[in-house]
Amino acid sequence: MIDRLYSIARPALFLLDPERIHDGVIAALGRASTSRLALDLIARTAVEADPRLAVAIGGITFPGPVGIAAGLDKNAIAFPALVGLGWDSVEVGTITPRPQPGNPKPRVFRLRDDHALINRLGFPGEGADSIATHLIQRRHSRAVIGCNIGPNKASVDAGLEAVVADCAHLAMRFASLANYLVVNISSPNTAHLRDLQGKGALQVLLTKVNAAIPDRVPISLLVKIAPDLNEAEISDVVSAVLGTGLDGIVATNTTIARPPFLKSRGRGEAGGLSGPPLRERSLRVVRQIAAETDGKLPIIAVGGIASGADALAAIRAGAWLVQAYTGLIYEGPGLAARIKRELSRELDRTGASTLDELRQLPG
Repeated sequence: MIDRLYSIARPALFLLDPERIHDGVIAALGRASTSRLALDLIARTAVEADPRLAVAIGGITFPGPVGIAAGLDKNAIAFPALVGLGWDSVEVGTITPRPQPGNPKPRVFRLRDDHALINRLGFPGEGADSIATHLIQRRHSRAVIGCNIGPNKASVDAGLEAVVADCAHLAMRFASLANYLVVNISSPNTAHLRDLQGKGALQVLLTKVNAAIPDRVPISLLVKIAPDLNEAEISDVVSAVLGTGLDGIVATNTTIARPPFLKSRGRGEAGGLSGPPLRERSLRVVRQIAAETDGKLPIIAVGGIASGADALAAIRAGAWLVQAYTGLIYEGPGLAARIKRELSRELDRTGASTLDELRQLPG
């Protein structure tokens, strides 16, 4: 039912400014997230969980592998409603220590013929104090929450020491409010942020952030990387992650590349490209990380996840979990349920009893 309603409403929604529609939908889900009655009604639309799809990373058990990527629920107001709609986890943020407006508008563009988006948001958000309050007020017993953390633009401009201070502060602040943390130094929309993916700077940053997490807090720490790294740079990231004892990698953020097959108007806009045109780049990164770590390092695949086939391809490439953002916008809120049904059917077809077994099977 919810997919049918969305398919009816989408043509009208797509006539309006993308960021305006995004903000309106998230605000509505935010209001629903504070209403027990609304959450109960939303929960009735969810399908019954398949226990074979559960995934354990560190001390966290995800009820299923399909999550919401960072950037959708930036200020942590809508995650209870999103979980009610059947998403297994929600990564909120990117959270910065201080509020910031982000880049000038317009800054989000639909590439409708490619089912893609370009954004140059630049980490707009309410800041750590406000977002921490939202997380506390909206605690939800079934929600697996990730906090995607990053530095303020002014800190990036000031250099590595300021970036480390921002991210360490956020890790300490949100360790007790989330199930996992993700350090985001891969957005293309803050100048010089991606420079921190170099081995030396990344080693320093991840060491300091990991050390900032209180010992008593059992939480997983991951890093989100760009799809535009070459093989040597990916190897450097893997080395830094293993050397600092992190729990995994989120692969990947949006791309600054513009594939020649893009058809839509607006394809030349500056910013990060997401959706199906990113899929193969993301899979390339996932495959290399999985190969270099013998499949033992948890990987969350992001980029072009818009169907069960996309999710299965990512899992076959070595992903433990997948996340969607652009796919949700084009396919609707029932996407998570459809992906999980398709994965369950694949488990039936292959005889695998878990996603981990499925990941080990030859493609």
